[in-house]
Amino acid sequence: MRSRVWGGTTAVVLVGLLAAGCGGGGKDTSEQGAGEAGSGDLPGVTVTDCTGAKATFSGPSKKIVTSNTSSLELLLRLGAGDKVIGTGFPPGKGTLPGALEAQARKVKVLSKSVIPKEKLLGSGADLFVDTFASMNMGGGMGDAPTEEEFKAVGIKHIYLKSTACAAKRKGPMTDLSAVETDITSLGAVTGTSAKAKELVDGMKEKVATVQKAVSGTAESKRPTYFFFDYDAGTKQPTVVCNRQIANAVITLGGARNVFAGCDGDFKQVGWEDVIAKNPDWIQLGVRNRGSAAANDKAFDEAEKWLRSNAATKGLKAVKKGHFLRIGSEQTTIAGVRNADSVQEIAKTLYPGKVGQS
Repeated sequence: MRSRVWGGTTAVVLVGLLAAGCGGGGKDTSEQGAGEAGSGDLPGVTVTDCTGAKATFSGPSKKIVTSNTSSLELLLRLGAGDKVIGTGFPPGKGTLPGALEAQARKVKVLSKSVIPKEKLLGSGADLFVDTFASMNMGGGMGDAPTEEEFKAVGIKHIYLKSTACAAKRKGPMTDLSAVETDITSLGAVTGTSAKAKELVDGMKEKVATVQKAVSGTAESKRPTYFFFDYDAGTKQPTVVCNRQIANAVITLGGARNVFAGCDGDFKQVGWEDVIAKNPDWIQLGVRNRGSAAANDKAFDEAEKWLRSNAATKGLKAVKKGHFLRIGSEQTTIAGVRNADSVQEIAKTLYPGKVGQS
C-alpha cells in the first residue's frame, strides 16, 4: 500500500483547539466568553480539546513547531510563518501553491516523518500544533511525549479539531465549520485574528455560492460520488467515511458520498463494496507530484486503472467517463482549499450553475 503521509487517527485526543462542538457537522454550540479563542488577540486566550480540557495562552505564540504540512499551511496562510521554527512531514515539491511553497522552504525540517520525541521536546518551541490525534512514534524513534513532558519544557500542545476529533464526533461531518474553527483558533493564539477572519469569510462566501446554486436539487436526487484514493493502493480501496473532511466537501459540492454510512474517517473495503454502490461520479484522488505535468500523468494512471481493471471497468461512472481530477490534499486534509474543492465538484456536477472564482 502506498503510504498516507498525513497519518491516521486514534481514539485518544489529549489537547485540541477551541470549544467548538464535535457534534454533527462540527457546529460550534459552546458559549464564548471574554478571552476565549475567537474573541480576539487578548491575553489569556483559552482553547479546549474534544473533551473540554482547557489550555490557556498568556500571549501570542512566537516559536511554533508543526506536525506536518496541513498545520504548517494554515499558519503560513495566516501570515504566521515567521513564528514557525520547525516541522515534521515537510511539504513535497509543488504541494503548496504559489508563494506559500517558498515560505515553507525556509522552515527547518525536524523530521521527514513524525518528529522524534527528544527532538520535539528540545526544539525550543512554545507551541506544538498537531494535525491529528496522538500517533505512536514508530521506527525506533520512541514514544510520543506525554502532556507532563510537554508542560515541563514549556510547550503548549494543541490539535486541529477538524481532524483530531473524528473519533469523538457525534455525527457526520457535513460542513466546514470545524476547519473554520481551527483557523479562528490558530489566529487567536498567533495574534493573526484579522487574517483568520478574512480566510474564513472567503471560505464561507465560496460555499454559500455553491449552496445557492445546487439548492434546487433535492438531496435524494443528487449524484452519488466515490473518492478513489489511488495513492492509498488499488488492491483494497481505502474510502472516506462520514467523519472525514472529504465527506463535508463532497456533501457541500452537491453530491452524495457513497460511503457516508461508514462511521469514522477512513476505512478499507473490498471492490465488491464499491461495485455495489455503482457511483455516478468518481474523483481521482491523487496526491501532488510537484508539477502540472506529473499530476496529469498520475491522474491518467488512476483513470487507466479504473478503465482496465475487471472489477471497475463496468461501473456507471467509468463507462460514462465521469471522472473528477481534484487533488487528494485539498479534499481530505482540512484547510482553506477545502472550499475550492467544493466549488470544483459542484462546477463539474452542475455545469452552468456554478462558476469558479
